[in-house]
Amino acid sequence: MLEIATETLKARVPVTVIVVKGDVDTSNYKTFLERTQETLASGARYLILDLKDVPFMSSAGLRVIHTIFNELRNLHNDVNDDELRRQMSAGAYKSPHLKLAGPTAQVREALELGGFETYIEVFNDVPGALNSF
Repeated sequence: MLEIATETLKARVPVTVIVVKGDVDTSNYKTFLERTQETLASGARYLILDLKDVPFMSSAGLRVIHTIFNELRNLHNDVNDDELRRQMSAGAYKSPHLKLAGPTAQVREALELGGFETYIEVFNDVPGALNSF
């Protein structure tokens, strides 16, 4: 069973933490996506995905993270696609709007294999991610 909760914390900007609990796979990724999109629709512009209680994430969950990344990019409209690709290829781009916190070893491996750490910072915990904003 997938559980998702949110809380807003203060940093340099208001940061919404989306706490995810349970496996994320093809049976529930739509719930993950919908809850995150609802959070963005309510005005959240800086997110931390707290993944410490996610033992497994399939490619469906990874696609949700990538979708969130793109939606935040579009909301902020701060880097055009060509510039983003150039910076990502050079290893010079990390999302200023989305951070990941506390992924389990298995989820971290999936993120690494998918190349997510190239453009999204991954922290050991929420406080570390919060301090990066």
